[in-house]
Amino acid sequence: MAITIKLPELGEGVDSVDVVAVLVAVGDRVEKDQGLIEVETEKASVEVPSTAAGTVTELHVAEGDTLGENAPIITLEEEAQASAPETKEEPASESASESPSESASESASVQTDAESDAEAEEPRGGGAEGQRGGGAEELTDEEPKGGGADERAGEAPPTVAPRKERALIPAAPTVRRFAREVGVDLTTVKGSGPGGRISIDDVKAHANRLLSRAAERPSGPVAAAELPDLARFGPVRREPMSKVRRLTADNLTRAWLNAPQVTNHEVADVTDLEAFRKAYKGRVEDAGGKLTMTAILVKVVASALKLHPTLNAAVDMVNAEIVYRESVHIGVAVDTERGLLVPVIRDADRRNLTEIGVALEDLAVRARDKKLKPEEMQGGTFSISNLGGIGGTGFSPIVNWPEVAILGVSRARTEPQWDGSSFRPRLMLPLSLSYDHRVVDGADAARFLARLKDALEEPMLIALGF
Repeated sequence: MAITIKLPELGEGVDSVDVVAVLVAVGDRVEKDQGLIEVETEKASVEVPSTAAGTVTELHVAEGDTLGENAPIITLEEEAQASAPETKEEPASESASESPSESASESASVQTDAESDAEAEEPRGGGAEGQRGGGAEELTDEEPKGGGADERAGEAPPTVAPRKERALIPAAPTVRRFAREVGVDLTTVKGSGPGGRISIDDVKAHANRLLSRAAERPSGPVAAAELPDLARFGPVRREPMSKVRRLTADNLTRAWLNAPQVTNHEVADVTDLEAFRKAYKGRVEDAGGKLTMTAILVKVVASALKLHPTLNAAVDMVNAEIVYRESVHIGVAVDTERGLLVPVIRDADRRNLTEIGVALEDLAVRARDKKLKPEEMQGGTFSISNLGGIGGTGFSPIVNWPEVAILGVSRARTEPQWDGSSFRPRLMLPLSLSYDHRVVDGADAARFLARLKDALEEPMLIALGF
């Protein structure tokens, strides 16, 4: 009996996934829970397992495809399953039968829009922005006669009902032209004139309302600037962005636009802490983890956040509220060949150093092996980005919105420090704290960094919870 395996729900807020690898072929024998395809979503790569055993008779996906929820993946010929597959076969056929009609509908829609733009084009003004902003509103008898392409476009008979409805918009040609120029859809404008007739003032008022809402509630990145022709100055090579890179670009732009950010810097003497780390790292390794400086920082930061809850909060500007979070979930940036991933250590304040070392090592390995689940990179309340393994003396990390703070760590260096009577070599660790200045004041950030510095310079304070 044939059965179609479909893409399951992969996580909250995930609308689509990219297929990065197809793991089976037609004719292959697959077992239940065997991986069928590898998909990339929300900065994670996930294998989609088979929900049944059988022989692959048809592949519905290919590498590079973008899939939505419940999209068909493969069709299997089950061996001894009689009744269960029948309930799954029918929806699959429905999906297959709907695809051509949906494609035809979509094609017709595109064609209709193109025809509307051609008919709407005026002999004067408008241009590309005019076609994009007004389009279908031009289909009225009030349009000025321009001849040429406009006359030919006007002779084309209407093919769909919505065009007739748009043609009845009560607005003069000059108003429609102005709406196109400012990018306003006249179907969304309420006219103040007799019979609901739309004036230029109505369009201006509507545009001002849209701009005001955008300023009050920034929802995402601004429109991207068009790249100039770089090939004029020498050869170039273009590559499409990976899903990880696209999501990173969107998230960081959103964070930068939403949160006014400031960075404070501090330096901690970790000479004694490094001796402590080397002395006990073997015990953590025996437990399956690593006692790294990052693991220690996770513990120190988690303890400090309990005493400085503002840096563990979120800001809700829509409702003018500060949301204080009771849980402490620390995101740790991991450098991978696909880009920067930020897995989250849950309830870091409740874990000891060994538990954090084990959890951090597990997450880092699976991040690099593309085995992280989407939910393992969600829900962070504070982030740490440690570039000490690469170098640098300091940097300003971008706050991972909706968090309000992130700690950047650079490479520790041995430097001479004056102890009151002589200079001594000490291992100094640079710390950089970026924060959302809407909710975190400079004094709050300075006190938080001072507490981190004290704990790092006195390792026993970590055990005491300072």
